[in-house]
Amino acid sequence: MSLKTILPGSTSPTGQQITLGVMGGGQLGRMFVQAAQAMGYFTAVLDPDPASPAGLISHFHIQTPFDDEQGLAQLMQRCEAITTEFENVPAPALVTLGAHRPVAPSAACVAIAQDRIKEKAHFVQCAPVSSVFPAPYATITTDALLAAVPADLLPGILKTARLGYDGKGQVRVSTREELAAAWAGLNKVPCVLEKLMPLRGECSVIVSRGADGQTVSFPVQKNTHHDGILAITEVFEGALDPALAARAQASTVALANHLNYVGVLCVEYFLVDTADGVDLIVNEMAPRPHNSGHYTQNACDISQFEAQVRTLAGLPLPTPRQHSPAIMVNLLGDLWFAPNAVREKVSERGGPARHPPAPLRQAERAPGSQDGPPQHHRPHRGRGARDRGQGVDAARPAPARRLIHPCRCCSTPPMRLPWNKRRSGWRQARWWGCRQKPSTASRPMPTTPPRCTASLKPRAARPTTR
Repeated sequence: MSLKTILPGSTSPTGQQITLGVMGGGQLGRMFVQAAQAMGYFTAVLDPDPASPAGLISHFHIQTPFDDEQGLAQLMQRCEAITTEFENVPAPALVTLGAHRPVAPSAACVAIAQDRIKEKAHFVQCAPVSSVFPAPYATITTDALLAAVPADLLPGILKTARLGYDGKGQVRVSTREELAAAWAGLNKVPCVLEKLMPLRGECSVIVSRGADGQTVSFPVQKNTHHDGILAITEVFEGALDPALAARAQASTVALANHLNYVGVLCVEYFLVDTADGVDLIVNEMAPRPHNSGHYTQNACDISQFEAQVRTLAGLPLPTPRQHSPAIMVNLLGDLWFAPNAVREKVSERGGPARHPPAPLRQAERAPGSQDGPPQHHRPHRGRGARDRGQGVDAARPAPARRLIHPCRCCSTPPMRLPWNKRRSGWRQARWWGCRQKPSTASRPMPTTPPRCTASLKPRAARPTTR
């Protein structure tokens, strides 16, 4: 079904509040739900996990498998339009939903992103328009195709065609023997062998395209990966060559137009060294908001999740404007559970509480779950043009200003007191920063003018707050 304009706060013909649905209840679904609710929409989540992050905060949570007919029927009854938070939702389920409700992105687009073989073929088909090719590759589905792999593709990286992300389902090989052993280790599932390229870096582009064909692009993100997982995203003037950034944006828009895509699309690119300089190679695409775009919640006037809501509801798409240079650090959830892995660094360099301007975006997962995509995103916004291009330390905010002065009488550092001790003499001690109650202080009081001695006695005339 085609998308129509869905205004927040309105009601459906059956009298229920207008509701937007999402397939999947993970971290990206949670952020979509938060954006939709902030814009005034009711939300519904279909996810089998009763403790799914998005389901915990959504108005409706349908706890069934993604391909359950009754669950899909409930979602269609509740929602006016439906989207997905990840590309591995069963495409047939989206086909079923699309027959009765607007679905963005479409099942056909998601099916291409689910399979690397189809994805590579799509990139090759679009190359004359996008002017960007994928890395040289070969498809391996049978022993005959394995034996026919060209020798110039080695060394290379063997990737499973489906269900691989963040470096999973990938094996680096150098010889034919290693290639055969790696394919056997992957249970001989359909794979793609990509030639290993001389990488200079990586970048990604997020675009949002409406049903009317209007397309807007977010700034190009420069990404750094560790062990195949996104670690740092840098978005500021000078992070990338302007010509390469403009070319990456144009290529992404061309890919979206060729698919007749509706929704938020992210395309990842490799920056490779060539005889003529640095060139672009398209790597993969994600039919959803991307981890590298979480900085848009703090550094842009419209986030990628608000753009996702707007494309689903048929609202106008304003051109995103980046108002602050940004550097974002992705923190995996297991860092917070490993012994002394984070606490020592926090004590040395300061944690989120010491840097209020650098918010910690925590993407919750089920209790006890430590595997999966990045769970925490720490965006740092620069304080001006002098911070651009100076690295992570430049965008780190200054330490918080001390709000309580040392004690006037004994020069002891300030200390916060429990709420049940903030009265009487404790009130004056807290105001001046003394560590102990004046009447029982073990520290001998120095000889001071009467004004300082009197300041330690409770008096109703003194202010009771900072």
